[in-house]
Amino acid sequence: MPHDYMTATTEHFPIDQVMAILHEAMQQFPQPVIDEMGTSQTPFRILIATILSLRTKDTLTAVVAPRLFAVADTPAAMLQLDEARIAELIYPVGFYRNKARAIRGICRALLDRYDGAVPADLDALLELPGVGRKTANLVLTAGFGLPGICVDTHVHRICNLWGYLRTTTPEQTEMALRQVLPQRHWIPINSLLVTLGQNICHPTSPRCSICPLAQLCGRVGVTRSR
Repeated sequence: MPHDYMTATTEHFPIDQVMAILHEAMQQFPQPVIDEMGTSQTPFRILIATILSLRTKDTLTAVVAPRLFAVADTPAAMLQLDEARIAELIYPVGFYRNKARAIRGICRALLDRYDGAVPADLDALLELPGVGRKTANLVLTAGFGLPGICVDTHVHRICNLWGYLRTTTPEQTEMALRQVLPQRHWIPINSLLVTLGQNICHPTSPRCSICPLAQLCGRVGVTRSR
């Protein structure tokens, strides 16, 4: 049974057409930092890079994450560094001191509970210190290639702007998408909507005049655009 925060328009929204257009149109723009890291990266690196990327621009994360991994790229190696050294290596990402503490907590938990391996399980990931649903889903999809829907501010905002959903929190958006979004779109929706949000569909003044989805978008709540 659909939740009451999903609208009746969901089933009529041309999501397959929208995703096809985005797959083609977003190739011209820089990709999110986790996608740029490539499939050869370990789940541990994906996990830590995602923590670093929270409230931090991708361009900065792309510099800081390799700097940290050059010194330590396993939980055991990371715990050889004290909190101050990790903070020094990841500066100036947002909340770098808090993230340094969280990284050590995550590494300790991975060693204590999973012999240093990153679990390929959503509930287990969510039990790690400082790991929320966005991070856990991104580790599953980017780190393991498993089904998951990573909902950040771009995915939440744009799905509502389209009129595809009517939700008030990212968690509601994730739960709604799990019900209505075809599973073939689960993994790519995050990178596509992050790219769209960073380059065209800005939160304060979307560039609707150049958006490839202009004819399909409901523009719900849009009061100012370019």
